[in-house]
Amino acid sequence: MKILHLLYESEGDYFGIGGVGIRAYEIYKYLKERHDITLVCKKYPGAGDGERAGLMHRFVGTESRSLTRTLLSYASHAVQFVRTHGNEYDVIIEDFSPAIPTFLHIVTERPIILQIQGYTGRLYFKKYNPLYAFTLYTLELLRPRFYDHFIFMNRKSAGRFRLGSRKHSHIIPNGVAPELLNMPPDEGEYILYLGRIDIYGKGLDILLNAYVKLLEEFPGVRLVIAGDGKDREPFNGKLAVLPREVRNNIELLGWVSGDVKSETIKSASFAVFPSRHEVQSIAALEAMAYGKAVIVSDIPEFDFVRDAKAGMSFRTGDARSLFQSMKNMMTHDERKEMGQRGRDLVKAFTWDKIALRYEECLSEVLKRGGDS
Repeated sequence: MKILHLLYESEGDYFGIGGVGIRAYEIYKYLKERHDITLVCKKYPGAGDGERAGLMHRFVGTESRSLTRTLLSYASHAVQFVRTHGNEYDVIIEDFSPAIPTFLHIVTERPIILQIQGYTGRLYFKKYNPLYAFTLYTLELLRPRFYDHFIFMNRKSAGRFRLGSRKHSHIIPNGVAPELLNMPPDEGEYILYLGRIDIYGKGLDILLNAYVKLLEEFPGVRLVIAGDGKDREPFNGKLAVLPREVRNNIELLGWVSGDVKSETIKSASFAVFPSRHEVQSIAALEAMAYGKAVIVSDIPEFDFVRDAKAGMSFRTGDARSLFQSMKNMMTHDERKEMGQRGRDLVKAFTWDKIALRYEECLSEVLKRGGDS
């Protein structure tokens, strides 16, 4: 198959890379030998077209330090790329973002699959100014209705979109590297947050408030924050106003990968994912693969943690509730058992297995000829 994938974030991106990009690279790692794959990504300083990790990259758009301007420029240039080159490919995958208004069905007759990572809904109004929030909210509701084929990470997210009965949806979850399951479990010495630095979406403000309370009862317990993203500078500002004794116990690692990432997860006591909205957190799955118990917000997308009894949950957006869960986890006798249950769960979510499901989905769409 010749596959064209509109991937708005990529390795080296100035604005960081999250689950959308990580998922694509991990899946295509197992498919690139059998298929011709091109990624169309947004341009950033220093980005150059060419092959990376066995995948052809084409960078389009205008460089800007404004994420909104960058995404809008990417949208218009990506549409032009598909208009010009779309018919050279067998199937087109577009990672959905309401901030990237493409409407590709207007410019190509090739089968298009809209891959939807999650749903934000009214939470946009708590993140952005009313006009921008209304625009994103409306586009999130309307744009999927113009597509016929979809990939969702889980049924919870799929159920948030009102799609017609003639639409074709595939549930293909996120995964973990198979080798993580072979790592010997270890009992670590700090609390870990691993993921994108998105203060509101990932609930990092809630985490800091809960951690301040936790230090009052467990002096010296450390919090390690590993990740990068668009809010890294505002987040540093939030840390700067904390009392010195709190700041001294917080370590910011930035983006981690490879052996550093492995050691970071391995050395944690447990991991915390306080998201206000989420899809199926790759970072949470990775922590579980290492046998770590996790604390998650009680949004439906984290039901898999609660169903597997692989950790604890707290009331979304409630710092006192998160503090209580962290306090309980610090002294919980079953923390190792929680971690093992999580590890058992993610055995079915390795990227090699996910890639095969993804490949089958693309083949099925091609057999349908893109028709609804």
